[in-house]
Amino acid sequence: MHVTGAHFTDRTDAGRRLAVRLGHLAGPGTVVVALPRGGVPVAAEVAAALGAPLDICVIRKLGVPYQPELGMGAVGEDGVRVLNDEVIRLAGVGDGQLAEVERRERAELERRARRYRGDQPAADLRGRTVVVVDDGIATGSTARAACRIVRARGAARVVLAVPVAPRDWTDRLSGVAHELVCVDTPSPFFAIGEFYADFSQTGDEEVLRLLAEARGECPPEPAGTDRELLLPLPGVRSTGRLTVPAGARGVVVFAHGSGSSRHSPRNRHVARLLNRAGLGTLLFDLLTEAEEPDRRAVFDVALLGSRLTAAVRELGRTEEARGLPLGLFGASTGAAAALRTAAELGPVVRAVVSRGGRPDLAGPEVLGRVVAPTLLVVGALDTVVLDLNRRARAELGGRGELAVVPSASHLFEEPGTLDQAAELAGNWFLRHLPAAADDR
Repeated sequence: MHVTGAHFTDRTDAGRRLAVRLGHLAGPGTVVVALPRGGVPVAAEVAAALGAPLDICVIRKLGVPYQPELGMGAVGEDGVRVLNDEVIRLAGVGDGQLAEVERRERAELERRARRYRGDQPAADLRGRTVVVVDDGIATGSTARAACRIVRARGAARVVLAVPVAPRDWTDRLSGVAHELVCVDTPSPFFAIGEFYADFSQTGDEEVLRLLAEARGECPPEPAGTDRELLLPLPGVRSTGRLTVPAGARGVVVFAHGSGSSRHSPRNRHVARLLNRAGLGTLLFDLLTEAEEPDRRAVFDVALLGSRLTAAVRELGRTEEARGLPLGLFGASTGAAAALRTAAELGPVVRAVVSRGGRPDLAGPEVLGRVVAPTLLVVGALDTVVLDLNRRARAELGGRGELAVVPSASHLFEEPGTLDQAAELAGNWFLRHLPAAADDR
């Protein structure tokens, strides 16, 4: 995400500027605690400036079931739960729905805590000044939960510090910490990311690297795969780009839509963000250059689906992807192809995400046979496609959710909207693809 006139270059820049406001806390009695993942690059700069140890406080947002980006609360380690009763009431979320979201997010919380800490014990906070750091405040639910956690762990003084927050943030969070520190409180305030020139998703590998560096460790750069892959498909041969980071939790195959290819800047951007989150990706073309201008081929979902299925089977024969759980990411007509492949391969496909897609083109019979959890991401301004996605979700045989990205049109060209779609996709895949062996 790149925003003109942003207040911070990136999270590292924000951390350095925040550290200037916290110089009075330098000393042996201070511990810096970050909210992963986005808060870690900010907190790493603060910890380095203060000469303080760096730890994490794992928090998971509780998203409204039909609009996951809207937070209705948060859960944290040690059983902490903070709810926004007003959001729950206005969204009409029942007790059963809330319990299901909490169960799912607690499972992911435990996985991330194991992933980030490994064998390292949590920092001893008893009697210490604890600086809780995130990359910004929106609703404040996660910050409130984090402050409760560090208090429960015996912190003598809690300081909540962020680069950016709404002007009324001190009113919202009054009493959760002994001191509230913020670099800037702009107005109007719509989203944290609008104040960063680069608000790209922070991946697990970056979190692990920063935590290791803070402990004085210099881990070797993990090996991975990034190579061309020849794919024999029905009637054609295609070349794809296979990228599998070290320790990948799964691999996601992209099914591009009309006028889009493996070289598409949008598709490559989303793939890079998924790679940073620890997911492998395969980008390839469903149609040849000669076929692309033919609208009949573009909307031939049976053809696209058969080629996607063949690509998935070929991917499963590669050394890098063999045994990795599989997800499918479809855009435009590629979404219908992804759902046809999911219906054909059954439990082999663990999760599907459609971005601005046409799942309706798969047809009711195919949609009814899809068992993989499916997330349909649509821009709020893409009203015709939004209505088609609502109808398709009702026809899915398995679990289906619809996420609407505010202020986004069909191609997600508005600032920050593509990153929101990518983050929704990454979280969906990480939630539904099985954990790697070292995470169990």
